[in-house]
Amino acid sequence: MSALDLSLLGLLWLAYFAFHSLFASLWLKRHVAARWPGLMPAYRLIFNVLAVILLLPPAAMAWWLGGDPLWRFEGIWNGLRFVVMGLAVAGFAWSLRYYDGQAFLGFRQIAASQQDIGDQERLHISPLHRYVRHPWYSLGLVLIWTQDMDPARLLSALLISVYLFVGSLLEERKLMVYHGERYRLYKQRVPGLIPLPGRHLTKAEAEALLE
Repeated sequence: MSALDLSLLGLLWLAYFAFHSLFASLWLKRHVAARWPGLMPAYRLIFNVLAVILLLPPAAMAWWLGGDPLWRFEGIWNGLRFVVMGLAVAGFAWSLRYYDGQAFLGFRQIAASQQDIGDQERLHISPLHRYVRHPWYSLGLVLIWTQDMDPARLLSALLISVYLFVGSLLEERKLMVYHGERYRLYKQRVPGLIPLPGRHLTKAEAEALLE
């Protein structure tokens, strides 16, 4: 594997991140709503489909490049990492019950012919949200860093981790626009990606904040 190969892989990831940030931005949503309001009901669904399709090239290249392993989980550590990965996947599955899946995928917006961008990012404080503001990002980081690593995977893991952190900040800018003081209070109490002792909400506190 050459430096050129890794550079091309990095550029693919950066191009994907640029697309994802642009299409998730309030600026583009407002622009589309103003110029082509008829597209807005399908905006979320189109975004999700493109996000999956455009993820395939960098992911496939990382798998294809491979390379000599930098480290591997062996013995008891290999078993332990599968336990941790299983818990992360279970966390994803469990958290789905607290989301509106139809709205997340974009079907509800189409059914309602929703042409504005108002409050498309609902404030969720699920049990996991009481401990970190972005539980899916946190669980994603767990899955990323419990893999055996070769140069291509390590580069991908580093870039994805940086983007998840930056993406969480960009997402919170939107949530502050939508939810204002309520989200500011939530940010004061709950850490972003890594749970911290004493920094969480009780169930009653979360319910009071949502009210």
